[in-house]
Amino acid sequence: MDHPSMTQASSRDAPLPAPFIHPTAQVSPQATLGAGTTVWNWVQIREGARLGEQCIIAKGVYIDYGVQIGSRVKIQNQVSVYHGVTLEDGVFVGPHVCFTNDRLPRAINADGTLKRDSDWAVTPTLVRSGASLGANSVILPGVTVGRWALVGAGAVVTHDVPDHGLVLGNPARLVGYVCHCANRLTVANSVGVCPACGREIELPDWQENLC
Repeated sequence: MDHPSMTQASSRDAPLPAPFIHPTAQVSPQATLGAGTTVWNWVQIREGARLGEQCIIAKGVYIDYGVQIGSRVKIQNQVSVYHGVTLEDGVFVGPHVCFTNDRLPRAINADGTLKRDSDWAVTPTLVRSGASLGANSVILPGVTVGRWALVGAGAVVTHDVPDHGLVLGNPARLVGYVCHCANRLTVANSVGVCPACGREIELPDWQENLC
């Protein structure tokens, strides 16, 4: 029998398959999909979008033009990822998460004419490596969600979230910090300790007085 570490190593070294695109999905020829990425039913991926390797894009996801997505990103059902959003490697996006990209949304100009691309400015949003966004959360434009942060289900994120930060509510408030394994850290003097895996994590942005 193969040693487990040998099996895992050979699996990692094996070449990745070509991207899989479900027959019902609409993927622009000007979009780029990395090897091993899977695009499921009723997904739309627009021109200029770039997805890395081994991403999983679930049913009904919309990825707008020019969106940048890293490798090993999981996007669950019915998520909308709009122009100006960047998701780094290993991000988890729960079902029905919605990103926004306009701080001053209007359908028309003051003279009643329909707004065009030249009539508004996109506000970029960044989700850093390893972060997780809970189901039905809303990410407002201009926000950065830090590495390995965790946004609770239904939260409305209006401000930046620090690395490993745990935010809950509407508007989302920082209530603690989480480990790489997503368990809540016990924190003292800018060092978090995970009760589940024992990992110690430096938290330079640690706030002692949380909500």
